[in-house]
Amino acid sequence: MTGEARRGYAKGRAKRVEILDQAMSMFGEVGYRGASLRVIATRCGISHPGLLHHFPTKGSLLLAVLEHRDEVDGRWLSVGGPTGVDRLRRLIGLAALNAERRGIVELFTVLAAEATSADHPAHAYFVERYRDSVMTTAVSYTEARDAGALRDGIAPGEAAQQLIALMDGLQTQWLLSGCATDMAGVLRAHVQAQLTVRL
Repeated sequence: MTGEARRGYAKGRAKRVEILDQAMSMFGEVGYRGASLRVIATRCGISHPGLLHHFPTKGSLLLAVLEHRDEVDGRWLSVGGPTGVDRLRRLIGLAALNAERRGIVELFTVLAAEATSADHPAHAYFVERYRDSVMTTAVSYTEARDAGALRDGIAPGEAAQQLIALMDGLQTQWLLSGCATDMAGVLRAHVQAQLTVRL
């Protein structure tokens, strides 16, 4: 690849990231249905056809935004390969991280609610995401139980569903409280009450 081709590739990649960032902001502000590709293109300083060159449909842009967010969070969650109690601790850390990213929390909360409709382009994405989130969290609770760190009577599958529901509910409360809700603190207290060891 020539130097000029590399510069062109890097420029295109940078523009793609800018589009994702602007789309993330707009989807968080007005939801998927209220967002306009033309407005997103204008915010990025490109034409509507220029945006379509990177993302041919609004649905493809939405899924790229969601996948980008999951890639970033997935890398953060998996650093060091935490299991059991360490993985539960990392989920609490994710809530603390989200308290510094209002736009991302807003995006997720708005889109998750919209995507309950079966005809929403992100419906299948959220169905799979929730299934995977509950399953991996149940594995963490099972590992904690097997290590003797989970209190008697706590069922890993049920505990996982409760934790994921609590995380999402806290995000909504946090947004509505003007970011005053201590998401990480509430999660920490919830998980601590389920364990026989200190978090």
